[in-house]
Amino acid sequence: MELNELIAGFRETATASVADAVDKITGKKGYLDQAIKPRINDKKVVGPAVTVLEGPTDEFVPPQHALDAIDESEPGSVIVISISGEANVAVWGGLMTAGAVANKHEGAVLDGAVRDITEIRRDYDFPVFARSASPGTTLGRHKTLAANVAVPMGDVIVRPGDIVVGDIDGVVVVPRTHAEEVLAMAREIDARELEQARLIIKVGSLREGLAKYGRI
Repeated sequence: MELNELIAGFRETATASVADAVDKITGKKGYLDQAIKPRINDKKVVGPAVTVLEGPTDEFVPPQHALDAIDESEPGSVIVISISGEANVAVWGGLMTAGAVANKHEGAVLDGAVRDITEIRRDYDFPVFARSASPGTTLGRHKTLAANVAVPMGDVIVRPGDIVVGDIDGVVVVPRTHAEEVLAMAREIDARELEQARLIIKVGSLREGLAKYGRI
């Protein structure tokens, strides 16, 4: 299945169903820590991951790998920045958002903080999922080390090209190698839950719905 078909499919599928399908197919969780949540709006984000890794430094250097990734990645990308859960430093702000919007990216997912939230909401309405908000800069504290490498986002490893699915429920990372299987199963889960919900409403019994479909 082509990438655009996968993206369209995941956009129409419940994020919770995607998380369940990743659990079952890969045997590992794919959803990120609950602290990584929408900070700008409630838009759903679906797209291939472009990854950036950051680490500590006392140098005053710009986040070059992130800046290059924003300008050089394909439209529709999700910029994923790993900073080992550092919640008091902002790895994303208004200028990076302007670059992402100019390059037609899908969103940003940060294992760190975002800043310039008022500006991003007012001027761009660009979806950013972040561990926290902080006015603090990375300059003199952290620098980018690499781009398009496997990066840790808490206990989930994100690889370039993995499909990122995020909304107000949270963020799920679908390994690209299993994306078609995950999408198929997530669609099945959605369909069964719809049937189950209709039965519960019809018969007036949650227990009866659970007994027939075996899902909660």
